[in-house]
Amino acid sequence: MPEPYAPEREPVHEQVVDGFGTVRVQPLHPYADAATVHRWVSEERAAFWGMTGLTERQVAEVYAHMDTLGTHHAFLVVKDGTPAALLQTYEPEADRVSECYPVRPGDIGVHLLLAPAGPDGRRPGWTAALLHAVLTHLLLGLDRRRVVVDPDVRNDKAIARFLRQGFERGPVVVLPEIDLPDVYLPEKHAQLAFLSRETVFPDPAGKTVTDR
Repeated sequence: MPEPYAPEREPVHEQVVDGFGTVRVQPLHPYADAATVHRWVSEERAAFWGMTGLTERQVAEVYAHMDTLGTHHAFLVVKDGTPAALLQTYEPEADRVSECYPVRPGDIGVHLLLAPAGPDGRRPGWTAALLHAVLTHLLLGLDRRRVVVDPDVRNDKAIARFLRQGFERGPVVVLPEIDLPDVYLPEKHAQLAFLSRETVFPDPAGKTVTDR
């Protein structure tokens, strides 16, 4: 039975992936989606997401604040009607990562938290198919040139996942602490990685996706 979440809202991207299903990327509703997101970020596997220990209301408030920003956005990725991942995008020049590498025009920063596996356990090929749909939206739908990720340097699983998807390993950097009235981010030792549009889509003219 599909996991309950907020009523469907207009997706920014919709794609049928052969042999996988229909993937939608839709704006996260800070309060309606809070229960789902809170459960995901509270699990031990999500420790590097940095929200372990927050209440459901605190999680909602974090994303309500993000909703006021023009440079950082949160989305719920849904597969065949079931929440499958939490996606956050940001403009690198408006983020602390800009202090750690030379930002290029067309860069977009990404954080991705996958939903936990169901009772059947491992899902061979599931992550790659879902991530490919997300990359289609970012690189073709949004017409970006390069995706930037900055997983915690200790997060071996996330780093390996991105490298398998074709990302190129960049430098290990220290993202500075952010201590503002509306947001606090501790110092973070991160492994930067980059994926260019040409790597994933050598000939983007043949795309068959729907971005809205």
